[in-house]
Amino acid sequence: MSDLLVSDFDYDLPEELIAQHPPAERGLSRMLVMDRANGTLRDSQVSEFPSLLRQDDLLVLNDTRVIPARLYARRTLRREKEKPTGRIEVMLTEPAGDNRWHALVRPGRKVAIGERLVFPAPDGASVLEAEVLERGQFGDRLLEFAPVNDFFGVLDRIGHVPLPPYIHRDDAASDRERYQTVFSRDPGSVAAPTAGLHFTPQMLDLIATRGVEVARVTLHVGLGTFAPLRVERVNEVQLHRERYTISAEAADALNCARSEGRRIVAVGTTVVRTLESAALLAGHFAAHTGETQIFISPGFEFKVVGALLTNFHLPQSSLLMLVSAFAGREHVLAAYRHAVAARYRFFSYGDCMFLA
Repeated sequence: MSDLLVSDFDYDLPEELIAQHPPAERGLSRMLVMDRANGTLRDSQVSEFPSLLRQDDLLVLNDTRVIPARLYARRTLRREKEKPTGRIEVMLTEPAGDNRWHALVRPGRKVAIGERLVFPAPDGASVLEAEVLERGQFGDRLLEFAPVNDFFGVLDRIGHVPLPPYIHRDDAASDRERYQTVFSRDPGSVAAPTAGLHFTPQMLDLIATRGVEVARVTLHVGLGTFAPLRVERVNEVQLHRERYTISAEAADALNCARSEGRRIVAVGTTVVRTLESAALLAGHFAAHTGETQIFISPGFEFKVVGALLTNFHLPQSSLLMLVSAFAGREHVLAAYRHAVAARYRFFSYGDCMFLA
């Protein structure tokens, strides 16, 4: 598969099919069901998902919690005659040590190394300050924040929900709840693990009633999940690192399921990346925290995941390549053409697929 091009994972998507809002109620989305052995498709609803699980399945969720990572700052003027500029958008992407964060800054050309950014509260009072330590490509900056007692508490006060760039509206109060899974608990993501957005407490109860075992892992999603691939060939793709944690309880459940030959069902590509990356380390699971830069594309040998619930992904994206590796590129692209023709809703707030 080394001769594959990024453009081999393209498809036509009308702009109006990109979901700009979540469904009226959580759990009402459509679900396209694929038999990955032969590519056959069936239109369904996500409410049917629990009935598609086997009693001996192990269902794995990503319990990361999205932080309000989009901030707005103003520059401190370095010279008396310098003119003030408009607000600076700062999107935190990943922590980089004590009080330090990588961030995307717009407009980036105005923000130089050594500059200080001030982040005001709605009443105008300054509540956070940061110095620019390093400057990278495409607006990337390394920021060092002045210490505060409760950094994440301050983010909750002044930050905005980091909606993806293809959602062309400002975040609303309702996004605080809807761009979060009902089982989220560990803050750290700057994008939601979107397959999990479809679950309701009632769905989880029904899954438990059916006797399906559930395990949780944590992968903190970075903005690299939306970053365009700036290479032509698939074998040249390199992804951003993302932090993950597998608890002792989850490791035991995963090892037990594998030893008993039970199917492991991943909810989302973040779970796939966590499990397959951890399995490559030692061949079995152990409690640990680490980083993954794993890139899964056609030709990859899956060692853990046997079924996948996932949303629809961007054309020419690494996540579309992952799904294609799991179910076959031609099958997946045919499914996407069907979804477009059937007017499914795409991306983070859109509908989903179950591939088994």
